[in-house]
Amino acid sequence: MFIFEHDAKVLLEAFGTAVPQGCWVGAGGIVDGTLPTGALIVKAQVAGGGRGKAGGIQRAADAPAALEAAGQLMAAPLAGLPVAGCRVEQAIAGAREVYLSLTLDASRAQVQVLACDEGGMDIEAVDPAALVREWAGLDAASIVEAVDRAAQRLSPANRAPVAEAGACLAAAFTALDAQMIEVNPLFVLAQAGGPRWLAADAKLITDDNALYRQPLLSALVERAAARYPEAARKWRHGCDYVVVDPEGEIALLTTGAGLSMMLIDELRAQDLRPYNFLDVRTGGLRGDPQRLVDVLGWMGEGRRVRVLLVNIFAGITHLGEFSRLLVRAMDAVPAFDVPVVARLAGPGFDEAVEVLGARGVKVERDLSLAIDAVRRALAEGASTSTRTAL
Repeated sequence: MFIFEHDAKVLLEAFGTAVPQGCWVGAGGIVDGTLPTGALIVKAQVAGGGRGKAGGIQRAADAPAALEAAGQLMAAPLAGLPVAGCRVEQAIAGAREVYLSLTLDASRAQVQVLACDEGGMDIEAVDPAALVREWAGLDAASIVEAVDRAAQRLSPANRAPVAEAGACLAAAFTALDAQMIEVNPLFVLAQAGGPRWLAADAKLITDDNALYRQPLLSALVERAAARYPEAARKWRHGCDYVVVDPEGEIALLTTGAGLSMMLIDELRAQDLRPYNFLDVRTGGLRGDPQRLVDVLGWMGEGRRVRVLLVNIFAGITHLGEFSRLLVRAMDAVPAFDVPVVARLAGPGFDEAVEVLGARGVKVERDLSLAIDAVRRALAEGASTSTRTAL
């Protein structure tokens, strides 16, 4: 789960990471934190990088100017990404910018530590030889030791701040089931009597499969579901659902992440536009159609969706039972009235053909035949290019 910078800083603060004072500003105003005084930085909160070069970070002389800048940033997408809100924080002057990150490398079952005496928006252009790399085990102590080794290879003035920051990040990394924590830039401060470093920016990616054991993260998802709709749906409904193309015409009811991604690739290769990714997890469907009711309702929000393609490769799930639940769900969401094509494979196929056939659903064993049926359904409905969303 990609955590927005503001929320990442709030979480990292709980583990000792020093950050500039700031707050979240949404469409309704300040909703999290207190607006600082003095010169401010306004940062668009988007699920991606490169926002500084795209104009997503602006300076403001005072609070009124900051709120005005936040409103302007939220009014339009940034580099094609929706702006969920803005973090407004105190401006920091006279700091050196360095780089520090921790990344889980699943192939090695280790954590990669990267550090550099240079940081900021142009980190990608830094000479690779200037990047210091160390490897650590998966425990906090091992990560701290690796950060210490990396820090000793930096310039003397940056060693202690990087080591101190790394100890805080290591604690957060292991405690939050993180896959990546990147602080770029890490501000190294020169003034006496205050903190020696601040996380000027923070990127945090966590394993959303671990939400059940993460009270801080699950509370964030519950509290800020509008910021994290995909994680909130997974947390509340037990399945993975992502809109991949808001202008997509084909809703997908699929099980298995790999199967769903394969189907999206196949449809796009044939110049068709899938609307969503879905791993509905049919193994969790037992006598209750509510999960299917939920996903059909979400699909109904797609204003250009004109056909539903069901692609279920069943294992422990009996296709007869699944089909009966699907019919009940379709009856429960009558407003989502689009042609339905089903490609099914697994136990109970003949029973599923009978159940869905009685509901007017064409069932195929072969995916290519199912896609041909989807194409025909789109052609037959071409005169109605836009439907009313639920």
